[in-house]
Amino acid sequence: MSQKIKTYDFLVIGSGIAGLNFALQASRYGTVAIVTKKELMESNSNYAQGGIAAVLDARDSFEHHVNDTLVAGCFLNDQKAVAIMVRQAPQEIRRLIALGVGFNREENRLCLTQEGGHSARRIAHVQDATGKEIERALIHNIRKHKKIETCESHAAFDLILTKGACRGALVFDEETQTIIPFFAKATILATGGAGQAYERNCNPKIATGDGIAIAARAGAAIQDMEFMQFHPTALAKKGKPAFLISETVRGEGGILLNAKRKPFMKRYHPKKELAPRDIVSRAIFTELKHGPVFLDIRHKGSRYIKKRFPYIYNQLWWFGIRMDKDLIPIAPAAHYTCGGIHTTAEGETSIPGLFAFGEVAHTGVHGANRLASNSLLECMVFSSRALSSAKKYLRHQTPACLGEAGYESRIKKIPIRKKMTPATNKKITAYKKNIQTLMWKHVGIVRQEKKMKQTLQKLKKMEPAIEELFRTGITADMLELRSLHTVASLITAAALQRKESVGCHFVDNYAYSRN
Repeated sequence: MSQKIKTYDFLVIGSGIAGLNFALQASRYGTVAIVTKKELMESNSNYAQGGIAAVLDARDSFEHHVNDTLVAGCFLNDQKAVAIMVRQAPQEIRRLIALGVGFNREENRLCLTQEGGHSARRIAHVQDATGKEIERALIHNIRKHKKIETCESHAAFDLILTKGACRGALVFDEETQTIIPFFAKATILATGGAGQAYERNCNPKIATGDGIAIAARAGAAIQDMEFMQFHPTALAKKGKPAFLISETVRGEGGILLNAKRKPFMKRYHPKKELAPRDIVSRAIFTELKHGPVFLDIRHKGSRYIKKRFPYIYNQLWWFGIRMDKDLIPIAPAAHYTCGGIHTTAEGETSIPGLFAFGEVAHTGVHGANRLASNSLLECMVFSSRALSSAKKYLRHQTPACLGEAGYESRIKKIPIRKKMTPATNKKITAYKKNIQTLMWKHVGIVRQEKKMKQTLQKLKKMEPAIEELFRTGITADMLELRSLHTVASLITAAALQRKESVGCHFVDNYAYSRN
């Protein structure tokens, strides 16, 4: 065990846009630590291609953006939270510009694109790599701050609780192979989603649902985990990753073609390719039963494609596809966790001292299905709003210490495996693959109640063995397996509780509603 003790005003777990935005603002009011299990730049946010939604055109309106969000979410959204997010959106865009984000412009006006489910062009973007540019700007500003300490290759795995309140987290330092208690007056979970719970997903390897799992084990309220969104268009080429192909490709005129090279979306929805994601994903799922499905943007011309989608063009080129000459084979992939740790619009969870925002949180803004490009917006709006509630909480807190609630003795009891045996590595890999396969086959795009019950039983049977592995010694891979098992169980249990088909949760023989 390490003798290090870390104490801060704010502990931010996660280094996506939500966590970075909060940390940068919170540093004006106290000391901040950012704990991230990989590099600072590695996050779901960094993979966000499309853009960030906001009403920035005189022909658009807040009412239209709100309505589009509610329609996409099947009206299961928290309407107050939606209104807050939409009305604060222009302010957050201005803040990002002030921080140095280079949004695309034309004649000194922001270029706006359109995506599925939107009734207007309201997506501000930086070519087709918006998330990466926002992360770059935030990290550039954070690196200059003396009151912000960044801790890379540090994996938080349990909260420190005293008398029902959160006082920090236990963190595994992967480089020194030690456990470090990070104490804080306010602890923030901004760890992103849980796409890695599924065999086919377009999330980074780190998206193992750690924050949701940590909060759930501590007793925090978790809500709407059944609503796992599947992005309609991820690359489907044998031997290649499920590389995300942005919604904006369809927003700029891309057409979906079936195995006969014929458009098919008009049979499923009046908005065709620009229907909400859950509808497009299920349509592709159905068409895939008859052969491959393709995305076609060739008609826009080589010059336009290379200028508008340089990142996607280059990535596909490496995979042997020229998107200006070739059809792009696609299929849906797990993409976004619409549920999560239940919070207020100010980021407060059911545990005092614990705050959450971004994909890890459930504010209710997404309802049963997220509207395209509301994710980066959610990250910015609710991380900014959480600052006031976290500051207020800090006023009544005193610094925490190692002796609280017997954490010194607890840490000593946690074994660490500095070198994993091949047999143990094999077990961890097998359990992870088993979980991902079960979730993809039985709790995926189209579900069956019988199969979900069987999946939950299988997950329950795995639990004692996984916990025994954890007790024999922790490693980074072991911690991720534990998180994956927890979130997979939460998703499946929530899916069994909802007895209707709505949004991302579609079950054979259940009544279907979008209203």
